[in-house]
Amino acid sequence: MTKAADEIAQLKQELADQRARVEELERANKPKEPFVPQPHQRYDPTAGMSMPDSALAAMVAAEPRNFMRDVVRDNRAPTTPAMIPSSQSTGGGGSAPVNTSGWREATPLGPPPGVAQADRLMDEADRRDRLQLAERLAKQEAMERLAEDK
Repeated sequence: MTKAADEIAQLKQELADQRARVEELERANKPKEPFVPQPHQRYDPTAGMSMPDSALAAMVAAEPRNFMRDVVRDNRAPTTPAMIPSSQSTGGGGSAPVNTSGWREATPLGPPPGVAQADRLMDEADRRDRLQLAERLAKQEAMERLAEDK
């Protein structure tokens, strides 16, 4: 009986130790301050997109004046020949008439290049498939005749 009593006493001690540990963890986990909800702050996608002051100062001090404005204007310039304003030179010899309206001739509709080659490849694949099917059917029919004869 003493062995069982010792085991019970040991289990009671372990239970008491674990309860003490749980209480200690609960005390440590309690928040220091009560939760206070914050008002909603609107999301600003440009919040981290600022330049260093030194970079802004270098752009302001750049020579020639209006350099950044000219860069932006150049980026917005038309890139296709049909969109070049008539005041700019197109670099042509000058004798041929130049269409300055911005319109182009419509591209005629038709099959894309390579369709004829693809058609020939598919026709050959179809021919081979038909031959394989005919061989398979002939073999099956021959096997059925042999099975009937027996």
